[in-house]
Amino acid sequence: MLWVGVDVGGTFTDVVVYDEATQVLRVGKSPTDPRDPTEGLLHAFAKLEVALPATERLVHGTTIGTNAILERKGATVWVITTRGFGDTLEIARTNRTVLYDIRALKPASLVPRQRVLEVDERMAFDGSVLRPLEPADVVEAATRIAAATDGGAPGAAVI
Repeated sequence: MLWVGVDVGGTFTDVVVYDEATQVLRVGKSPTDPRDPTEGLLHAFAKLEVALPATERLVHGTTIGTNAILERKGATVWVITTRGFGDTLEIARTNRTVLYDIRALKPASLVPRQRVLEVDERMAFDGSVLRPLEPADVVEAATRIAAATDGGAPGAAVI
């Protein structure tokens, strides 16, 4: 049986294959295609002759999402959050490099405030519902996103 480890990065896709029977470790690398990251993965698999039916364990990691955020190349999205928490991304407390410098500049928010919607609900730290989500709030949020004059966005994050 094979154990396969994959790391799809912004530049390269790395694959490590361990064959339990022969105790042989093989390592491969292939360029990542930013338009279709699966291409780099499939190319690396082909170079190493990875037999997917013989794969017992597959571990996958990627930095594509992190890179998209850092480079600000991600899709345009909306955020739906608990009422009263709509400014959390804008405040960005963890992004302050100089904590007490009132002149310090913050990077622009990943999601502009006008794309943040609040719904009336609340959950506790353990996942128990303190205030249930109203279905009408979900419909209203979806309607606002669909009716956006700038064409809306391909997705929404619920935080």
